[in-house]
Amino acid sequence: MKSPLLFVAALVAGISYIVSWALPLPDAAAIAWKGAGVGLLATWASRQGQTIDHKLLATVLVLGATADMMLEIHLIAGAAIFALGHVVAVVLYIRNRRAGTGVRDAALGALFAAGMMALAFHLASPDWAPAVAIYTLFLAVMAASAMASRFPLAAAGALLFLLSDLLIFARMGLIANLSWADLAVWATYFAGQALIAYGVATGLKTTR
Repeated sequence: MKSPLLFVAALVAGISYIVSWALPLPDAAAIAWKGAGVGLLATWASRQGQTIDHKLLATVLVLGATADMMLEIHLIAGAAIFALGHVVAVVLYIRNRRAGTGVRDAALGALFAAGMMALAFHLASPDWAPAVAIYTLFLAVMAASAMASRFPLAAAGALLFLLSDLLIFARMGLIANLSWADLAVWATYFAGQALIAYGVATGLKTTR
């Protein structure tokens, strides 16, 4: 692994973000802290190699960090940036799909995506349910393509990312009053992004 201290710094920045919730920080500082963890993961990923796949990984993470911060300013814009990141991730995973994957895997992926869309629609508040379902299509296809890729750690990370967003949707109603919800959302999200970054970068290193 190149730049291991940068990876550690990314983990520290991401994990410590929860501390900011209890601090009287200016909005700009809190927003910057939120984006720092995944932003540093993007910088770390960009130093792991110069192939197209390395650049795709770094792009996914840059878009993720940008979306993290944009969500605090404009929800729809942040979600759109995340959706774009999911599209880039799908390209990355399809380029690196496991040997032997075919029509059956594509069909299972489609069923998985449909099921996640239905679940997200059910979890979200009625006024947000249609938009949530559309966004979840991008997220679930990303997760399905990660599961069909040769990066098992990234697949686990993608599923954690999906779980994080499902928790966000559930927080609109089902778990709205539970004290652990915010922590669970951030923990699953950042762990997912870290696993995606590490899983893809190390997976590429073993074959290129």
